[in-house]
Amino acid sequence: MKHWRYFLPLAVFVAFIGVAAWQLTRPRDDFVHSAMIGKEVPAFDLPSAVGDRPGLSTANLKDGKPKLLNIWASWCIPCAAEAPQLARLQEAGATIVGVAIRDRPEDVAAFLDRYGNPYARIGRDDLSKVQLSIGSSGVPETFVVDGNGVIRYQHIGDVRPEDVKLLLSKLEEAKR
Repeated sequence: MKHWRYFLPLAVFVAFIGVAAWQLTRPRDDFVHSAMIGKEVPAFDLPSAVGDRPGLSTANLKDGKPKLLNIWASWCIPCAAEAPQLARLQEAGATIVGVAIRDRPEDVAAFLDRYGNPYARIGRDDLSKVQLSIGSSGVPETFVVDGNGVIRYQHIGDVRPEDVKLLLSKLEEAKR
């Protein structure tokens, strides 16, 4: 009867191997399942991040027109890399609003002078409260928000050339 204690570590090890093997045989899923998709953007009212663009609030996202909400920062290298794609999205008719994370107005202005300004509005989120409340874990991230302020899609990471078509289609879907 006392010998069963000697087999307990072996049983735990075999169970661990079984769980690991099961996980390895499951199909790979690279899609991030955001908890915020299908939910309203939490209430916020951010001051302007730069002098020539107004700030951003929840009311701006509930005006009946879908938008791309881009979370970014002037100190973010991938944010600079995605700038040409944001310009392409804007040229294709997308309304883009931004939230500048932990940034100074002079740095935001310098970034926009260097890489272009596709934003209709830019709010300043000094403490990342809005960023965290909408489920963004880093910069850059882009959300498709319908005209009622409901998040319809979340794109994690920089927008690359191959992502432009997808974001435009998600924006079109958000009109329905």
